[in-house]
Amino acid sequence: MEVSQTSARGLLTAVGRKSLLLLAFALFCALSAGKSPAQTGRLTVKADRPGAKISPMFYGLMTEEINHSYDGGLYAELIRNRAFKDSATQPVHWSAIQESGGSGAMTLDSTHAVNDALPVCLKLAVHATTETQRVGVANSGYWGIPVQPNTRYQCSFFARAADGFRGALNVDIETNDGKTVHASARVPNITSEWRKYKVTLRTGNAQPSTANRFVISAAGLGTVYLNLVSLFPPTFHNRPNGTRPDLMRLLQGMKPAFLRFPGGNYLEGNTIAERFDWKKTIGPIEQRAGHRGPWGYRSTDGFGLMEFLEWCDDLKMEPLLCVFAGYALRGEYIASGPKLQPFVQDALDEIEYLTGDSSTTWGARRVRDGHPAPFKLTYLEIGNEDWFDRSGSYDGRFAQFFDAIKAKYPKLQLIATAPVRSRKPDVIDDHYYRTARDMERDVHHYDATDRNGPKIFVGEWASTEGSPTPTHQAALGDAAWLTGLERNSDIVPIQCYAPLLVNVNPGARQWGTNLIGYDALRSFGSPSYHVQAMFGQNRGDVVLPVEIVPQTTPQPVGFTPKGAVGVGTWLTRAEYKDATVTLGDRTLYQSDFAAGLAGFQPAQGVWRTENGALAQTSMAQDARAVAGNADWTDYTYRVKARKTAGDEGFLVMFHVQDQDNFVWWNVGGWGNTRTVLERAMNGSKREIGRSVPMKIEIGRWYDIRIEVQGRRIRCYLDDKPVSEAMDGPGADAAPLYATASRDRATGDVIVKVVNVSTTPQELQVELKGVGGTNGGVLQVLEGAPADVNTLAEPNRVAPKSTRLAATGSVFKHTFPAHSVSVMRVRPKR
Repeated sequence: MEVSQTSARGLLTAVGRKSLLLLAFALFCALSAGKSPAQTGRLTVKADRPGAKISPMFYGLMTEEINHSYDGGLYAELIRNRAFKDSATQPVHWSAIQESGGSGAMTLDSTHAVNDALPVCLKLAVHATTETQRVGVANSGYWGIPVQPNTRYQCSFFARAADGFRGALNVDIETNDGKTVHASARVPNITSEWRKYKVTLRTGNAQPSTANRFVISAAGLGTVYLNLVSLFPPTFHNRPNGTRPDLMRLLQGMKPAFLRFPGGNYLEGNTIAERFDWKKTIGPIEQRAGHRGPWGYRSTDGFGLMEFLEWCDDLKMEPLLCVFAGYALRGEYIASGPKLQPFVQDALDEIEYLTGDSSTTWGARRVRDGHPAPFKLTYLEIGNEDWFDRSGSYDGRFAQFFDAIKAKYPKLQLIATAPVRSRKPDVIDDHYYRTARDMERDVHHYDATDRNGPKIFVGEWASTEGSPTPTHQAALGDAAWLTGLERNSDIVPIQCYAPLLVNVNPGARQWGTNLIGYDALRSFGSPSYHVQAMFGQNRGDVVLPVEIVPQTTPQPVGFTPKGAVGVGTWLTRAEYKDATVTLGDRTLYQSDFAAGLAGFQPAQGVWRTENGALAQTSMAQDARAVAGNADWTDYTYRVKARKTAGDEGFLVMFHVQDQDNFVWWNVGGWGNTRTVLERAMNGSKREIGRSVPMKIEIGRWYDIRIEVQGRRIRCYLDDKPVSEAMDGPGADAAPLYATASRDRATGDVIVKVVNVSTTPQELQVELKGVGGTNGGVLQVLEGAPADVNTLAEPNRVAPKSTRLAATGSVFKHTFPAHSVSVMRVRPKR
């Protein structure tokens, strides 16, 4: 028996509505029986007791080549596989054009190198062509060539003619079917020696689109060799070999103070030979060979060291340079000693390239590369995530780099990426990727950190919920975490979210949750991006102590969770069997699914019964099937589950009232990485209890047992206790998070408040030490926890600014549910 994509409206129709009415009546009776109404909470900012100074470099950017962040992203180059190195056997992302009877062939050729950096070219052999025929090659770009109206595109390529070719080359940007040409240009004569050609293409009143290709076609018989074919739209600040303006404007909105580059795993490479070798990324692009990156695709190195530094110039950021320290991702390493010394010298050369004047070797090279002024450099990181080095060599490697760098640059603040004993680093790099709830729970992480020890650089962190970009719930977790970091900025002087960028096209992404999304034409900031921008635009100079007491909310007397049971999947196929619900010695429900669905009512997904199991066979999100009585309580629910395919594990539901109000045990969720209980109330889900790392195997049957008694929940997997929590009202122990600071230049008091709860919070705000106020500005970011921004809806969750009308130092304000608020209050002078 099979049921496909069934609506959930019929779920528990007989008893569900009655149960909801009873629950609402119970709540009404509780409130009517003498329960006091909600009491206003308090938010006290001690503006008269300024605390630690906030680092001016606190907010920054972390970047690396992942998710097509540069090639196919920030780097504005539109041609994919421009140097024909992405495959050793095929000219991938290129296709042959043979129209109206024209004929020719396209192959890779390694016998006609342009130079050592460009050893492979594309050979186009034209066998037959006339004025009405066309033979050429087309490039599909990074998921399309973007076309904008009335726009100039700069094209360049190396070419040489052979086998008697005497014709011209035509260059076009056109629709994928070739029926509409948006822009064209002509190179009239190709010589028999390699030469670089440049043309400009101009579009007319075209509609913005990505369903386009780039074509070079030959007007003549013979052979043409091509290499380093490049096409650039207008770039930020009109820089040659530059960046996408839309992405740069989004980054500019974050007001970043520094850029951590070049990575990340991109710094290390899978092998030492595949590391980011900075000396091979400077100079003209035809001298850059490119290299294989660690995230499954090749980097052109068109976005090299100087481009990173120009990025810093363009956004007025300070470089935070990471240097290769002798370890690669697959375990290859160089032990401290003579063999490591060339890499230490390479780091010294790189520092000199950034900071040296024209009298130094590498400072002079920077000047020759087009940047006369040295760069300011405060922080330098030695390696990346060297805690993965199981050899234990980092302690010695760090010491060798530390001694050499400090000897020549004693003021540089050196960052260690793993614990070391041989030297005392100036800064330690911490990385955190966790759920929003775990971020919230850990906001006091650095409160008790030894202020005499090394400073902390939180160099990568994120609430990892939502894909390819974060949900609003993740943004709430990010904002809560940021309040703790900002409050501790004396010990955490620098921090940055990661990853920064993601191309959202299928196949472009390697990481689940990323800050800014885009395709070839459009871009958007996620809810978490807006948190970063709101906080970055409102940075103070000194921390102000904050005391916060949430609003009290009356709770139903004798509240007892109750509801039916169910099973589900998320981007996963799974089977369930032997479902039972018992209350003591009494069996409330039992089925081996031999006789069909046995009372389970599907909602989304494709459900069927076979071989004594209830199977969900689609890869749908949020597929569910529910059975039982909405009045069930204090029961034990047992079911066996087996994953057959997909990304995650099992969703085991209980306390089900309707499709928007339930609890489920998410076993192997978030890309099959962890397990936690989630409570859904009116469609909004929150984690309850602790998250546990877990991976579910394909093809293995698991015994699941859930015991509910009153508000207590206990969950077992194969008879081992895994998850435990309290259900119902009060599950969110800390609904509010806050930090405050002062902008000394303006005198403004800046208050940042995060309400992660499902209800608005009315607070009496008191600014101690402040007399009257001249009002201020309020920014609010709010939405449903599951909300995301997309290319189609880029501003579904976006901040709104209003005038704050406060005139005194004490005033009331209501902070919306699921919101991030930034108050900027200007005291009277």
